Amino acid sequence: MSISQASVGSGALSHVYIHHPALRCNIPESRGLFYDDANRLLICTTSSQVFSWETSPFNPDVPPSVDSINEGPILSIRFSLDKKAIAVQRSDCEVQLFNRETKKILNHKCKAGSESILGFFWSDSPLCDLAIVKTSGMDLFACDSMLNSLRLVETKKANVNWYTYTHETRLVLLASGLQCKTFNGFQLSTAGVVRLPRFEMTMARSESNSKPILSAGDLHLVTVYGRIYCLQVDREAMLLHLYRFYRDAVVQQGSLPIYSSKLSVNVVDNLLLVHQIDAKVVIIYDLFVDSRAPVSAPLPLLWRGYQGSDTSSQAANKEIESSESSTSNENIVMYEDGWTFLVPDLILDQTNKVLWKIHLDLEAISASSSDRTSLLEFLQRRKLEANKAKQLCLGIARATILERRPATQVTQAIDVLVTAYSYSVKAGTYKEIKNEKATASTPTAGASPDNERHRPSGSNIDEDVEMNLSSGSKENMFCADEQQESQLSSPAVSPDELYKFVFASVEEMMVEESEYLVAIITEFLRSISAEKLKVDLNIYVMTIRLLAYSKRFAELSLFTTNKIIEPSKEVAFQLLESGRQNQNIKVRKLGLDMLRQLSLHHDYISSLVQDGYYLEALRYAQKHKVTSVRSSLFLEAAFASNDLQHLAAILRVLSELIPGFKETSEYYTFYGLLNDTSSSVAV
Repeated sequence: MSISQASVGSGALSHVYIHHPALRCNIPESRGLFYDDANRLLICTTSSQVFSWETSPFNPDVPPSVDSINEGPILSIRFSLDKKAIAVQRSDCEVQLFNRETKKILNHKCKAGSESILGFFWSDSPLCDLAIVKTSGMDLFACDSMLNSLRLVETKKANVNWYTYTHETRLVLLASGLQCKTFNGFQLSTAGVVRLPRFEMTMARSESNSKPILSAGDLHLVTVYGRIYCLQVDREAMLLHLYRFYRDAVVQQGSLPIYSSKLSVNVVDNLLLVHQIDAKVVIIYDLFVDSRAPVSAPLPLLWRGYQGSDTSSQAANKEIESSESSTSNENIVMYEDGWTFLVPDLILDQTNKVLWKIHLDLEAISASSSDRTSLLEFLQRRKLEANKAKQLCLGIARATILERRPATQVTQAIDVLVTAYSYSVKAGTYKEIKNEKATASTPTAGASPDNERHRPSGSNIDEDVEMNLSSGSKENMFCADEQQESQLSSPAVSPDELYKFVFASVEEMMVEESEYLVAIITEFLRSISAEKLKVDLNIYVMTIRLLAYSKRFAELSLFTTNKIIEPSKEVAFQLLESGRQNQNIKVRKLGLDMLRQLSLHHDYISSLVQDGYYLEALRYAQKHKVTSVRSSLFLEAAFASNDLQHLAAILRVLSELIPGFKETSEYYTFYGLLNDTSSSVAV
């Protein structure tokens, strides 16, 4: 599909967008488009063929795989988890299974007239391979890869009006009752089959509709931060109710307002996107925080893509048509009736036979936020574009300092970054990006749908610890599939990166306001100490420079003696340099004392000699038996000082300390220089 002819919306803003090109199905005589969420396949069927495209990773140019099947109606179609078989629902009483290699066919029929098949799905549970949902309940079957037989393992009896299931959650909800608001739930994961307590959903009543009926389209199963939620649309109350699943309970956890009678949801990077279809806007919610306020203001969902042959960065990011986009071949209307929203992050356009992937614009979200601390916390939770989130965090921290925000605000921002880094390191998720062009969303090995049957399911029930919360939490809950959580890198910012990209980059611009910057650095060091992290020694060196520049020598002494500035060779040299530049003996003494405390004998002696304390340096060398210092160091320094008495004293002491020194070339050289310069000095 080409959208190069589309006009560019001027000044259009969005936080959520779909990107051109889409994955397009160009199959003549196609009869239907389906999405297999377990294998993440887009499936197109003709009268006798099945075309399937991999959608993870999302690649619009990926070629389809082709399989032949018998002619007949197709109500639903799914590949087995090992992709060796294809299951097709032919009618409300028949499911047909095809072996892709041997072409063997296996038919399963239910009792016509007494019950009907509502749908089916493949499972990675050790109990069963295939689940078929009927109006009389759910049948669990085991079958071998060659499709020699289909063996009934267990039947879950219930009166079922409709059902909903997602492979991501491994959770199936069976709706029953006159209003379809009573549910039996089962989770089919590698841990086995777990039955939820029977529960009812809340539905408001009105005078015109005293018994509203819940439909399958009003329910959405999602996974956010590893937690399973069910979102229920209540049109009478204009609310979206949130239900959280635990092992022994289903708990309603608040509601979100809705502004459209039609809505759907997606989940991108653990953020809930609520599409208000009538209003044609998207509202973003972050369920991690207690507040149910949106992350940002409602804005339209937009298309983005390249404009013609212009490959400049500006053209590459232009947003194309906010509400409707016309192309030379077809008309595409945003939120048209042919759209199906697929959890987590896809949109299937049945009319134009294309599949879109939904993206977040972290830069736009950041630009629209005024609360820097909350924004940094938000960005530190992002994983799909971890490197971009990290760069935004560094930019925000830098701007907060340059804008001279109150020190308390800057401290809060730094605390967020330090705490997030500490948690990331302890959790083992931090990995520094060496190549900035590498994307954070690269899947890890073993995460492909091909390996679904052979990897442990992330949907198991943890009886003790709640996922993604503090380790002290003891709630019982469902643990959802965390395959999407495994990423190449983390948005966490290390102390070294904070120094290099924040403090070092603002030092020159803030030198006249060194008192403000030192206050920020002090709080940074406090935060680092509280988390027991290591810090770049250069931050101490910078602090000394700033304090010395502003002549705050008393504070510098306190910082050093109280070890706010940790002792090191680099710190000691900066103290010596600052004392020399400012002609401050006390500051230089701090540096000398630090070298001595660190037992850096050679550096300590060299510094004493540089300051003209030759005899003291010699005595120190003798006392501590320092043999690495050349005798010429003392002699050259004394001669360079033009103080002949010092030179004579050094020669005399060296002669006493070093046996045979008078026979060395150094003695003859400097003794000769001494005699040539002045015959009045006796040695």
